[in-house]
Amino acid sequence: MKDFFIDVILPIPLEKSFTYRITIAESEFIKPGMRVSVPFGKSKIYTGIVQAIHTNEPLIYEAKDIHQILDETPIVTQAQFRLWEWMSNYYMCTVGDVMRAALPGAFILDSETIISKNMTLEINEADLKDDEFLIYEALQHQTSLKIQDISNIVDKKNVLPLVKRLLEKEAISVHEEIFDKYKPKLVRYVKLQNTFHSQAALQELLEDLSRAPKQRDVVMTLFSLTAKSKKPIPVSDLTTASNSSSAIVKSLIDKEILEEYFVQTDRVQYDDQETEGSKHLNEAQDVAMKDILESFQSQNIVLLHGVTSSGKTEIYVKLIENALQQGKQVLYLLPEIALTTQLVSRLQNYFGEQVAVYHSKYSSNERVEVWNQVLSNSPKAQVILGARSSVLLPFHDLGLIIVDEEHEQSYKQFDPAPRYHARDTAIVLASVFKTKTLLGSATPSLESYFNAQQQKYGLVELTTRFNDVLMPDIELVDIKDKQKRKRMKGHFSDRLIEEMTETLEDGHQIILFQNRRGYSPIIECETCGHSPQCPSCDVSLTYHQYRDQLRCHYCGYHSVMIKNCEACGSVELDNKGFGTEQVEKEVSILFPDYKVARMDLDTTRGKYGYEKIITTFENQEVDILVGTQMLTKGLDFRNVKLVGVMNADNMLNFPDFRAHERSFQLLLQVSGRAGRTDKRGKVLIQTYNPHHNILQQVSTNNYVQMFKEQMDDRYNFKYPPVYRLIKITLKHRDYNKVNVGADWYAKSLRQVFKQYVLGPEFPPVSRIRNQYHKNILVKIPNKQSLAKTKAAILKINTSFSSVKDFRPIRVILNVDNY
Repeated sequence: MKDFFIDVILPIPLEKSFTYRITIAESEFIKPGMRVSVPFGKSKIYTGIVQAIHTNEPLIYEAKDIHQILDETPIVTQAQFRLWEWMSNYYMCTVGDVMRAALPGAFILDSETIISKNMTLEINEADLKDDEFLIYEALQHQTSLKIQDISNIVDKKNVLPLVKRLLEKEAISVHEEIFDKYKPKLVRYVKLQNTFHSQAALQELLEDLSRAPKQRDVVMTLFSLTAKSKKPIPVSDLTTASNSSSAIVKSLIDKEILEEYFVQTDRVQYDDQETEGSKHLNEAQDVAMKDILESFQSQNIVLLHGVTSSGKTEIYVKLIENALQQGKQVLYLLPEIALTTQLVSRLQNYFGEQVAVYHSKYSSNERVEVWNQVLSNSPKAQVILGARSSVLLPFHDLGLIIVDEEHEQSYKQFDPAPRYHARDTAIVLASVFKTKTLLGSATPSLESYFNAQQQKYGLVELTTRFNDVLMPDIELVDIKDKQKRKRMKGHFSDRLIEEMTETLEDGHQIILFQNRRGYSPIIECETCGHSPQCPSCDVSLTYHQYRDQLRCHYCGYHSVMIKNCEACGSVELDNKGFGTEQVEKEVSILFPDYKVARMDLDTTRGKYGYEKIITTFENQEVDILVGTQMLTKGLDFRNVKLVGVMNADNMLNFPDFRAHERSFQLLLQVSGRAGRTDKRGKVLIQTYNPHHNILQQVSTNNYVQMFKEQMDDRYNFKYPPVYRLIKITLKHRDYNKVNVGADWYAKSLRQVFKQYVLGPEFPPVSRIRNQYHKNILVKIPNKQSLAKTKAAILKINTSFSSVKDFRPIRVILNVDNY
């Protein structure tokens, strides 16, 4: 009689999967993709995924028995295994790394997991079994328990199934970062009932109210407020304007003269046509749509290059409808969580319940819920909208993948492994399901546009904005010249102030863009020139005024703002450079009567941080929004007429081969936020170098010229998309160790790849969290086999880590690191 074995993927970086012994009965029940809890090492217990069932005993080691089967049915599909396999090969990491990235935390319990009581739900203790009750009771007295403590309480070796049962009953929660449980604040608005909109009806109403003068005043006030501005009228504004109380407003609501409504995160819908059924496409969109469908006949991937505000989303909606009619799922990828909040409400208008959202600000239990819905192909998860991690969900039958803003850097994961690029992974995922991918962007990445030129991708272009709205008028302001003539107020040129004043007086909104958060990046002593540095990174500390502290943007170190210089004791400290906080402060001094808000990493920390700011801006409660690049990502604000870029130079002069391409994309995207309705928008870009090629190309919106120019550089200097790149980073606390190790590594690489190895070189910030970094770049020409190149690098990597001195050095392999 044969023994049965299973190969298990463990969520730790092991080169191979491990084999465990199972009984015949278990072998009939277990299927690949189920979770099992298994012993590993001397005392650890992990949750692993069954990869295969077979009868080959491992030769090297004695196979251990599994502890327990955790699932009734597989939670990972065959298609996912194929994608994981590709990711681990392509991005040079282990399948365990990919599994850890793919599965929500609550799925992978191990002996280190920390568990606490679920505070949000009251549990009926009668529903719990004896052992569950013991744990639940213990959590009343202790805030958290480790799995080890639980097994001591119930005196059992393996308690993962018990923890799993408690998780399913929502009695406990797995401990992760705790996000602010933000309860959205509802604002109460009122409007006149529709019946009173005509002149006669209003006249009659006012006569009826002649005996209730106070109520009549409220109606009159509401009428005049509505006439003045198109904004929705909050109850609080109405009561102050008419000197009445909320009781009077309430009695008017009870009489059904006024109608109240609340706004949370939804758009205030000005016209009611938007609710159901997708919009009709205009001519240009219609042509684009036909072109896309035609290209899909011959190509699997199509690039849609449409200028900002050309109505790409409407085309996506039509394509999603097509896929849904065939009963297939759709994946809609977005680069940034901020964008999902705006799009969710738009897509829910069209597809209602069928939209599911998946990203990292969701708690572990919420993610498990979405995972299970996608796996069971539930009607609630037909359209999955998410950030890069949603590529790893267990799709059932994909019919289409849309990658919106495909040029975005946020699609690439830098740490931890797998260091994958969601756009490239999505393309592979589509080929696993034999389906199509649509890449959309107003400023495509050079690789995608290059692939389209090489006929690898189909290319469809949309050159006019929706409703023939004009492209914004882009003007470059030379601040070097303005400073000479003393025409600057702080960081604002006279031109910018003039345009801002005019825009605000017309009742429009303004966006100001500055790609640095904090108040000022450098604090310098005027006497001796010393500036405070981070103790564990090679970088100066940024001053954050609202907390009065100095922060490091690399490791998070912070200290109280110093009062005098640490080197010479002088009190004359000066700030150099400026960030969003300083812009915000200057704006509120220049325009004291208008409301200013700021959107950067500091103001969007909580789960709903983005929504709060976006909603207040959409409801026009804020006049000027200051922010970092979060603002550039495809957000759609109807009332913005002016966009100001405070300083375009710090992006252009960045030491990176993509700096020019990125600046072009960023500036064009930020300009695209202006004038999205019938009035033409205006963009002012302040720069010290207005004659810079990239800025000239931005001002004429000339993507093709930028593409040609940048491609010449890429050919000359052998950079992607002409060559592939693999970046190898070595990290260690000891400076000399990193140096010696990097030299050895680079030398070994040079023996194989000759002149295609660059470095080793220290990056601009070479010490982060007390670890020194050193980079080596390997360039891979087009003709060279990728697989063989990677095999050679892995071979060198293995011999590197077998040298005793080099073992403590951490080596990071990053494929396509840009």
